[in-house]
Amino acid sequence: MSNDTVTWFEVASDDAKATEEFYGELFGWTFASDPNSAAEGMDYRLISYRGAQAPSGGFMVTGGQLPNHAVFYVQVADIKDACERAEKLGATVVHASPDSSTPFAYLKDRSGNQFAIFTPGSK
Repeated sequence: MSNDTVTWFEVASDDAKATEEFYGELFGWTFASDPNSAAEGMDYRLISYRGAQAPSGGFMVTGGQLPNHAVFYVQVADIKDACERAEKLGATVVHASPDSSTPFAYLKDRSGNQFAIFTPGSK
């Protein structure tokens, strides 16, 4: 994976069964529990495409704690630096967790579109 490239996507929903059925039937995606998510107190599942060597995305079961959403992730070298550069260009940082095991942030561009950035961590 290289920096400044979309390398991950995430779907979040409060209805796990319906979401897995929809994307599973539409695209043939498969879902498997992320073994690291239970330790962090969340239900996160890894999404794999048909024939993929490794997962390409994630599915967060929100339990109604977050809005349902779909977002793409861009890999960056430094979360704090990327957030600062984005804000100078007119973006808004919605949420940042630069010190988590996989540092990430949700941002909104100047038009209000939400996207995310991350730096691969120790996982």
